[in-house]
Amino acid sequence: MNRRNRVLVTGGAGFLGSQLCERLLAEDCEVLCVDNYFTGSRDNIVAMLSNPRFEAVRHDITFPLYIEVDQIYNLACPASPIHYQFDPVQTTKVSVHGAINMLGLAKRMRAPILQASTSEVYGDPQVHPQAEDYWGSVNPIGPRACYDEGKRCAETLFFDYRRQHGMPIKIARIFNTYGPRMSIDDGRVVSSFVVQALRGEPLTVYGDGDQTRSFCYVDDMIDGLVKLMNTPHEVTGPINLGNPREITILELASVIIRLTGSKSNIIHKKLPKDDPRRRQPDITKAGHVLGWVPSTPLETGIEKTIGFFDRLLNTEHISPLLSGAG
Repeated sequence: MNRRNRVLVTGGAGFLGSQLCERLLAEDCEVLCVDNYFTGSRDNIVAMLSNPRFEAVRHDITFPLYIEVDQIYNLACPASPIHYQFDPVQTTKVSVHGAINMLGLAKRMRAPILQASTSEVYGDPQVHPQAEDYWGSVNPIGPRACYDEGKRCAETLFFDYRRQHGMPIKIARIFNTYGPRMSIDDGRVVSSFVVQALRGEPLTVYGDGDQTRSFCYVDDMIDGLVKLMNTPHEVTGPINLGNPREITILELASVIIRLTGSKSNIIHKKLPKDDPRRRQPDITKAGHVLGWVPSTPLETGIEKTIGFFDRLLNTEHISPLLSGAG
């Protein structure tokens, strides 16, 4: 009998990480979920705890981890501005020290390792849509730099480990992703709008609302990550993963008001510093290399997300929302 793959998912109790863990269990892997629960939640993994192939470990990857695994998905890092700006020094440490520690583990185990990078490496782009060969336009000393530059440095480390040690690395540049298990207070635009609409509160739009984003449903994103991990070793990326449908924030607000049946109106607040004006992935490479394209229409994904938050709001006492533009 062939031995099961033992897969490490850092940030495994988070929005993306927990759903990746579920996908890997469904593929008959043994899954080790590592999380320090800064933004992750045990609620996201509680249904998996009874599975004998699932193990959860509380650990901060800024410290080394000594275990035996066959694959590593490095997803550990706060990903919303409210969370990553709460402790910006720690955010940079997670991206940089965390990458060094996980690369060290991958080197010892000779295990493929996938880095969850981000579209934020492109900064406020001067090229549209953004393809992987664009180097970006990032403010290295701004309030978003702890995340943007931390992720850029992590990519550098991954490729230097590849060049210096022949490591099997994969880098996914993840664009805006949404769906069930988003945190209610993460300040991302989809979760903020949905919760505000369900509560009948005004939807908070930052700036004039003409800035654009491209939103990928979580199931499609998980499919892309797994496809990338299972490519031959010579495929390193970076590869953009996201939905190329571009939509303004005002248009998104209108979609959510319509789908919730809310009577909410829209209010405007000052645009945060260094907030990107446009964001749209060029996913040509993902199509050619992975055979991957997102298949979930925005309205379908938003309806599923509304259902998740509606159930959450009806079953729990929720503290006031820290809303933002994402």
